[in-house]
Amino acid sequence: MKHKSMYALFRTVVILCLPFVFMAGTIDRSPGKPKWEQLFNGKDLKDWQVKIRKHDLNDNYGNTFRVKDGQIQVRYDQYSEFGDQYGHLFFKKPYSYYLIAAEYRFVGEQVKGGAGWAYRNSGIMIHGQDPTTMKKDQDFPNSIEVQLLGGAGNGDRPTANLCTPGTQFVLDNKVIQTHCIESRSKTFNGEQWVRVEVLVLGSSEIVHYVNGEEVLRYQRPQKDPVGGAKEGELITGGSISLQSESHPVDFRKVEIINLEKYAKDPKQLQAVVQQLMAEKRIAKH
Repeated sequence: MKHKSMYALFRTVVILCLPFVFMAGTIDRSPGKPKWEQLFNGKDLKDWQVKIRKHDLNDNYGNTFRVKDGQIQVRYDQYSEFGDQYGHLFFKKPYSYYLIAAEYRFVGEQVKGGAGWAYRNSGIMIHGQDPTTMKKDQDFPNSIEVQLLGGAGNGDRPTANLCTPGTQFVLDNKVIQTHCIESRSKTFNGEQWVRVEVLVLGSSEIVHYVNGEEVLRYQRPQKDPVGGAKEGELITGGSISLQSESHPVDFRKVEIINLEKYAKDPKQLQAVVQQLMAEKRIAKH
């Protein structure tokens, strides 16, 4: 009788523990919440490269890109005039699947000689070419530009638009060759901080967000076609850079979540993206 009682007790314990064993297995396989990686350390431009038109790589002409007060500042106080010297600050590492965020504000006055369209204008360049391959007189890297615009105080001027130096894309199942298209964002006047996030999923889809709101979505980023083709080579990844286009601008945060490890598992990628975008992140003033 004693042996039968011990066996019954053991069987009961095993049965009661089984659900917890299965639950533990399920929890271990679920994706954790990815962490933000700071591309800008708040102190200096370590891990970044400068390319300014008419100048060699890493010639930071006029101290255009500088760090002050914990911000990347784009300034022109050492320019006599702009002279179409468009510049870009490249992070050292290329990416393919990721969520990037930048918080920016436009300040001060445009430098003498800046184009009218470049007033309160900057950008986050994604899927870009390697800066070492840019020609000395090249104005913009071949890339997808997430155009950042500040309001002019006299009408609508959305931000997180899309421009395409050397590239094109697909929207509503149509190849779009128009150089710039507007997003659905509101206009941000004055010197307020704005947070822009860009979800980049290789060559499949790119989504723009402004202060937590989706404002633009498109597919199949690609190089300009050659030989009369309608579509060009798909862009799967590339450089990330911040732009200098003649108006002073500050970046106080540049951060990224690398989603590359989820790229080959569509269901897990979707789950992680849904988790990330369920949180509405807004720039604080």
